[in-house]
Amino acid sequence: MAAPARRLCHIAFHVPAGLPLAPDLQRLFGFQPLAVREADGWRQLALRSGDAVFLVNEGAGSGEPLYGLDPHHAVSSATNLCFDVADAGAAARALAALGCSVPVPPVSIRDEQGAATYAVVSSPAGNLSLTLLERTGFCGPFLPGFRPVPSAPGPGWVSHVDHLTLACTPSSSPKLMRWFHDCLGFHHLPLSPGEDPELGLEVAAESGRGGLKLTALQAPTGSAVPTLVLAESLLGVTSPQDQVEQFLARNGGPGLQHVGLYTPNIIEATEGVAGAGGQLLTPPEAYYQQPGKEKQILAAGHEPSLLARQGVLLDGDRGKFLLQVFTKSLFAEDTFFLELIQRQGATGFGQGNIRALWQSVQEQAARVQEA
Repeated sequence: MAAPARRLCHIAFHVPAGLPLAPDLQRLFGFQPLAVREADGWRQLALRSGDAVFLVNEGAGSGEPLYGLDPHHAVSSATNLCFDVADAGAAARALAALGCSVPVPPVSIRDEQGAATYAVVSSPAGNLSLTLLERTGFCGPFLPGFRPVPSAPGPGWVSHVDHLTLACTPSSSPKLMRWFHDCLGFHHLPLSPGEDPELGLEVAAESGRGGLKLTALQAPTGSAVPTLVLAESLLGVTSPQDQVEQFLARNGGPGLQHVGLYTPNIIEATEGVAGAGGQLLTPPEAYYQQPGKEKQILAAGHEPSLLARQGVLLDGDRGKFLLQVFTKSLFAEDTFFLELIQRQGATGFGQGNIRALWQSVQEQAARVQEA
């Protein structure tokens, strides 16, 4: 591995000036302002909930925003993942030696709270770039060049980022998997027993019209980096409303489709998000009426009617369960969305929940087309 990632620092978004992404993250999801920078045509606001940090870059400056890259992208999207590395300069040189594009060579930033060095590398995942950050000795709340923003404690709905899901073109997952392995040290994480890394996990929709192929990647042992999930449509079964193909079309290619945010209490978090006006996907009614689903929910210690009312999906067995709820897209282009996830011993993603998410998105797309 050329530049082993040690920790996810933040996820960066690029949006036009005036788009209310930052206020929505605060009002609807409990993120609180952390630090801000306003210079060179950019307004960069970092928001945090627990260990999850989002950096919202607004505007279109003449140069690059600090710690990132202006993607000159036509639609609002999540465009950058920032990782802590041991030596940003050495990491950038190693990746360049592997043939990676380094549009922002190593640069050092210093203020009264310390210094940091970073470089930005292009990835093969569409408009997604990666920032390699070295900030040993920096003692500020975020990064040099940003001023702290006082804020009250948030509700604590989100504790950290659980996983990152990239929407990929068909048959591209093996190539992406090798790139993340060779460049950042990620390795295959089987989602099912005996899973072939080249094939991943295939989950066909119950309707028979569509499905997903998922390949999960895990960072080096000892790192604090979320699981990376590569999602692509199953070849030969793509429907006109395929959610991955829809993302690729509306985003203008591959990219970060959603972020799974871990919550210690999904009931409380879902109630809070919905109460604040957040829009959540509605699971198909048949999901909660499946044979054995009520018994499964009760075995996990939850009330079936409450989960159904809040749209929370539950999967698992043998005392290990997974609870998930998904938001509608945060952008008008209907691309990027968020997921709230709580794990009760489960480590995977639940094939039943994947099918339910698939059907929910398809039904939502159908409703939008009818409106």
